[in-house]
Amino acid sequence: MRPFFLRFWLLLFVALAPASWSRAQVDASLVALKATFPADAGKVVVGLRLAHQPKWHSYWIAPGTGLPTTLTWELPPGWSAGPILWPAPHRVYDTSGHLAGNGYEGVVYLPVELKPPAGLAAGVPVTLRAKAEWLMCKDVCKPGEAAVALTLTPTPAGAMTAANVTDSADGEGLLAALDAVPRGLPPIWQAAATEVAGASTGLGAGAEGKGKIVRLTLRAADARQAVPAGPWFFAEDASIAYDQPQARRETPHAHEFIVDLAVSDYAEPAVPTRLRGVLTFAEGAAYALDLPITAAGAMADNATKEGAALGAAALGGVLAAAFFGGLILNLMPCVFPVLGLKVLGFVQQAGADRKKITAHGLVFTSGVLLSFWLLAAVLALLRAGGEQLGWGFQLQEPGFVFVLAAGLLAFAMNLSGVFEFGLGATALGGGLQQKQGLAGSFFTGVLATVVATPCSAPFLAPALGAALALPVVASFAVFTAIGLGLSAPYLLLAAFPAAVRALPRPGAWMETFKQGMAFLLYGTVGLMVWILAGQVEGDGLLAVLLALTGLAFALWLYGRATAPAARPRRGLLVFALGLVAVAMVYGWPRAAAAGDLKWEPWSAERVAGLRAEGRPIYVDFTARWCFTCQTNKKAIFAGPGSEELRKVMRERRVALLRGDWTNRDPLITAELKRWDRAAVPFNLVYLPGTAEPKVLPELLTAATVRAALGD
Repeated sequence: MRPFFLRFWLLLFVALAPASWSRAQVDASLVALKATFPADAGKVVVGLRLAHQPKWHSYWIAPGTGLPTTLTWELPPGWSAGPILWPAPHRVYDTSGHLAGNGYEGVVYLPVELKPPAGLAAGVPVTLRAKAEWLMCKDVCKPGEAAVALTLTPTPAGAMTAANVTDSADGEGLLAALDAVPRGLPPIWQAAATEVAGASTGLGAGAEGKGKIVRLTLRAADARQAVPAGPWFFAEDASIAYDQPQARRETPHAHEFIVDLAVSDYAEPAVPTRLRGVLTFAEGAAYALDLPITAAGAMADNATKEGAALGAAALGGVLAAAFFGGLILNLMPCVFPVLGLKVLGFVQQAGADRKKITAHGLVFTSGVLLSFWLLAAVLALLRAGGEQLGWGFQLQEPGFVFVLAAGLLAFAMNLSGVFEFGLGATALGGGLQQKQGLAGSFFTGVLATVVATPCSAPFLAPALGAALALPVVASFAVFTAIGLGLSAPYLLLAAFPAAVRALPRPGAWMETFKQGMAFLLYGTVGLMVWILAGQVEGDGLLAVLLALTGLAFALWLYGRATAPAARPRRGLLVFALGLVAVAMVYGWPRAAAAGDLKWEPWSAERVAGLRAEGRPIYVDFTARWCFTCQTNKKAIFAGPGSEELRKVMRERRVALLRGDWTNRDPLITAELKRWDRAAVPFNLVYLPGTAEPKVLPELLTAATVRAALGD
């Protein structure tokens, strides 16, 4: 008899344990505003109450990771249920501080509107039943479920019942949740502003898309209305990456803000056309948004289009830096030695007449400015042939950032003395001093800027970058500031020729100064690479780094081939130039092809869900520091047979899961240990109808993976 009772209690414990454990972390119940409702009511509001234990959470409709809570109703005849009316979520974290997705903690109420049938009998209780399912997480995740029920009693038809009257604490909580469900922008934030008491009110909302960025703009029409602090956007689908920063861009207006949203790698379509979700603020307000995503520059409310993206203070800082950069050009070894000679040339041409000497300086300055304006005009024409983009959008183009990084690296290496731009130009610039009259001074300014200062080209790189990013007028202002900075010493010395004697003598200090300035550009190259790290995949970033290394090697070879003391090495020069072209082509950031394979983060829950759907699964446990892992990726998806493998994966809807072990991850560590592994790469293939996955060898080819998939 004892074995029978022992087996009985053991089976009973196993049968009941999952439900009791679920209730231990999240307790679910069905609640209503009141225990009664009018028999002729058009709707009845009920809600699922989820009470989470400390540090446990469940998920919103768009969880980021995890699964949203669901309700499966078993209603009496004639009743129908609407969708869950989701309160605004917040970002939830595990106990180690890692972002776990979008969801809820503590006690949350999920309202639902039910529609009762006509002709309900007053006083006859009605029982509403549903099956609630959720995923609850702390440091681990597990599914929870509960059968919930609620009995309500209809009151006589026509009874006056205030909508906000409740009879319990849960009713009050449900009412608060119902009031807090995000709805559209309030009247004062409507996109179409109206005139009220002589002041314009309203807030324009819009979204622009460019590459992998969606820019959300909100601006109050009334400048006296400040936009609340701390905006965060929760997308209702996978279009926006939940785990990427949302940078709020400052503008000159307190009643305006711009937030850049990163497009998710799992967005469908890859380029989203609408922005749907919830916009929350630090003060607790939340609003539902549903906006079309327009092409960059097409939105009327865009601050960039009105010239407000760069405030006066910011532009002033750029102009000051440009003027200072122009001054620095005069300290370059190929410019400084002829600075005094040019001024003495003015004096020789004008005699002792101070006005004529100053006139030569002014005319020389006009020649310098004209040369910079011509350069700005050429760049403006080049821009006009493509898209007219606002401030900052170019830096959202990986190709632009890559070219800028490569150019800055080349200029920095030039400053470091690895190679030199066109030698002999200094002598040509000095020969221009022999031209006579004001016309001679003018053309001296033009040609000296273009020809006699080749080694100052590295300092023009930031100006070129700004010219491609700034609006046209601001771009001309930047070039003007550089020209004025370059011309300032000539103007000053032309006004006070005696000051030429105060100039320090040229010497080795100029070369030291030039090489020291190179590190400013190296730092800017690092900034460009950091920007690229957020725009391209890991393999793409590796290609960029290798390409920049190859470019540096090619420039070193170029310097060896063109060194003044070296014998002509035409073959080495051709090889170096060819290597530059190869490096630029190899490192060019490439967008994923349409319909390309999409990867998802690995999790045991995702594997279980996909297996329940009957889909084949390919799991890749990898790390950036694992060279074999990177080799496998190239062999599988870029080597022989890769196109056939991609085709098979698409046709069979193979789910691709990646367990990234670059940083410590206890879940991945535990999974590897489960398979008696302590290192990566480690790859598995799950096939429908099989109990265990196939373990793949460490070195892979496309054919190996196809064979594992049964092809």
